[in-house]
Amino acid sequence: MSLPYRIFLTLLGPVFGSPIEQIQMLPVKSTLELQKRYMAFINRDKVGLQILPVDGNPHKTSAIICHPSGVAGMALSYDGCYAFTAGGQDRSVVQWEINLSALEAAVSLGGEDLTPFYGLVAGGREGKFYRELEDYFYYSQLRSQGIDTMETRKVAEHICLSELPFVMRAIGFYPSEEKIRDMFNEIRFSEYVDTGKLIDKINLPDFFKVYLNHRPPFGNTMSGIQQSFDVLGFTNSKGKKAIRREDLLKLLLTKGEHMTEEEMCDCFATLFGLNPEGWKSEPAAASVKGAEICFEEVLPDEITAEIFTTDILGLTISQDFGQDPMVSGVVRNV
Repeated sequence: MSLPYRIFLTLLGPVFGSPIEQIQMLPVKSTLELQKRYMAFINRDKVGLQILPVDGNPHKTSAIICHPSGVAGMALSYDGCYAFTAGGQDRSVVQWEINLSALEAAVSLGGEDLTPFYGLVAGGREGKFYRELEDYFYYSQLRSQGIDTMETRKVAEHICLSELPFVMRAIGFYPSEEKIRDMFNEIRFSEYVDTGKLIDKINLPDFFKVYLNHRPPFGNTMSGIQQSFDVLGFTNSKGKKAIRREDLLKLLLTKGEHMTEEEMCDCFATLFGLNPEGWKSEPAAASVKGAEICFEEVLPDEITAEIFTTDILGLTISQDFGQDPMVSGVVRNV
């Protein structure tokens, strides 16, 4: 759907296991307090506070379980010193004292600049993920200059904006074309109000923040993939929702951000290891025709959510996250 507006900024809000269900601004007593505002919120079973403006810093928010069986609503006292939450099944109302100084202390202890954000990825600043991100970031500079060039390399602190989607996908985040456009707009217009100029490059710290703010906050789950199959598929002889091979190919060519036949063939050929690693992301390969693929040989007649996730996309399904398994990581070598 084409909308008459653009998204210029996406930021990570409070993430405590379920989406926010109600928000309320803490009242202020003077115009001086308007310079720093606070927001109270509830989700499925927690009540919390958020320092405004939201910037993705995880230390600027805090939450606690208020009603394990579910919270029905929240109200604030006239002076903003107390929050009241009403339970659903437990039929109780709880009064909570709001301590803003404790939240501000957590922000101070959390560090400055990128320090608070490192904890949002596995291993932090010295972990494997961030090291790989650095490698991919600087590799993209070499790639844009030509892998086989004999000229002197020019290593800088920035990469071209056009490289952003490739680095995002290299670290395991596969944004839609719409989300990529949102990222481009966010970066291009980030300094426009102050300078009147558009930005066409991004450094590593800013790239890291864009990644954290745009990636799925709760990860990719099997329930999300299964829901798509429930809508698009049919119930097969085993009682599972499945999509026929020819229907899947037709959907990829005609629905949503649909592909061309060449793009679809290239994607499947790469997924099944028929094209070299990095195919089509290398400038030298942009005009080269990919390997031929026979869909009847590589795809089953009926495709379930599990087959699509593990056998086609090559993702692992982790069973360590409660009732809703997460999907992550590529297990196929291509």
